[in-house]
Amino acid sequence: MTSNITFTMIKPDAVADGHIGAILGKISEAGFGIKALKLTQLTVADAKKFYEVHAERPFYGELVEFMSSGPIVAAVLEKENAVDEFRKLIGATNPAEAAEGTIRKLFARSIGENAVHGSDSDENALIEAQFHFSGREIF
Repeated sequence: MTSNITFTMIKPDAVADGHIGAILGKISEAGFGIKALKLTQLTVADAKKFYEVHAERPFYGELVEFMSSGPIVAAVLEKENAVDEFRKLIGATNPAEAAEGTIRKLFARSIGENAVHGSDSDENALIEAQFHFSGREIF
């Protein structure tokens, strides 16, 4: 059974490049409702915890440094089959391989600075949403 929520972050590169409004516009145009939204910044400790699943991978340190380097926009989104639908909207991790019109194709700088995070499963969407938002912040 699929969930109707997913979690996303507009990453520091896209925030710094002024793409918050355009990315939120694409999300809205694709039929997602916003259940929670905030501008925040991850500490190094927050980024380490959030991405601990990648701790053994060679890019982990660079990922933590990047994700704590500037503000992000965290959001919980709602739509039927939200995780799969959002992953289609954002496109491949490597923007060079992302489909035309996807968020990463339009706004990412590189494979490492790829504009947005999207949950990869219903289970992780809930975990990630609860990492960033208290129950009273999700509507």
